[in-house]
Amino acid sequence: MRAVMALSGGMDSTGLLIRLLVDGYKVSCISYEYGQKHNVELERAQQNIQYLSKMGHDVEHKIADLSSAMGLFHSALTSDDIEIPEGHYEEEQMKATVVPNRNAIFSSIVYGYALSVAIKEDTDVKIALGVHSGDHAIYPDCRPEFYESLQESFALGNWDSERVSFHLPYIDGDKETILRDALIACQKLNLDFDTVFANTNTSYNPDSKGRSSGTSGADIERILAFHAIGRKDPVEYVTSWEEVLENALKAQLRHYVMKENGTERPFTGEYDKHYEDGVYHCADCNLKLFTSNSKFDSGCGWPAFNEELPNAKITQIKDTSHGMTRIEVRCSNCDSHLGHLFHELKGPRYCINSICLDFKGE
Repeated sequence: MRAVMALSGGMDSTGLLIRLLVDGYKVSCISYEYGQKHNVELERAQQNIQYLSKMGHDVEHKIADLSSAMGLFHSALTSDDIEIPEGHYEEEQMKATVVPNRNAIFSSIVYGYALSVAIKEDTDVKIALGVHSGDHAIYPDCRPEFYESLQESFALGNWDSERVSFHLPYIDGDKETILRDALIACQKLNLDFDTVFANTNTSYNPDSKGRSSGTSGADIERILAFHAIGRKDPVEYVTSWEEVLENALKAQLRHYVMKENGTERPFTGEYDKHYEDGVYHCADCNLKLFTSNSKFDSGCGWPAFNEELPNAKITQIKDTSHGMTRIEVRCSNCDSHLGHLFHELKGPRYCINSICLDFKGE
């Protein structure tokens, strides 16, 4: 069996490569130099190709230099004047990491090479890509319908297209799916799982030593995946595993509460019993919401305030969920969920999730 794949040097494509080898494919990999700030991923890809060769698994590997052409594109991954955003990988600001038409360009090159292999070797070829559902929210070119359309378009524009087809085994999975699959694949191939994934890079903003930041959306997704399978990520971070994991879990909770209308567990938030002098801002957009003078201990398990700042203009919405009638409060600037407002005999009580707040002392 024959496969051609895009090997970025990240954990998704690396996991896919290991799976293809287990399934008995002869694999050719193409990596891309496109002016990415995190091109340490190319070094990691080469390290894994060398490790696989040492372990008896020879894989063809080519690097295509697209930096001149793709340097024309506007993206946080390729433009020096745009910073890599931080936070949960499904948050709106992560769209800055989209490189326009990137996967169409990469897929076109892989398709052309796969056709060449099919003709030269007189064989059917699978184009294998590690795209998965975790990328669908931010990257439109990782969605199933995109590849269905590409397959049809490429077939219309090429002879012998019946010999080439896309193979997307993780399209309905996520990074956790990939890691669990890789654990099994590494065992079958007698490979060291930690060595394989230490030789990868997921961070969009690694430091000058190639250490992952732990703060980009891609980092957060990776850290949470390793945490989900009960393992410490073997890649090196700029801070400890404990610290990057804590940050990732916080980003996950913040997204769940502010973007999915969730609620943090009572008496667990950092501001429940917090009474320093200062101002509480929206954790998403930095809008000033409350001052410490309006905070009081209501005993409800969440930070409570008796009034908002005049310029906050917090949005109030009738909420009839969970068999109750309440008033939901949302940030007027970014529309993030904050908590609920209760009108009581003693006056109003804004019951706010700590994770939605960012405190700045006087």
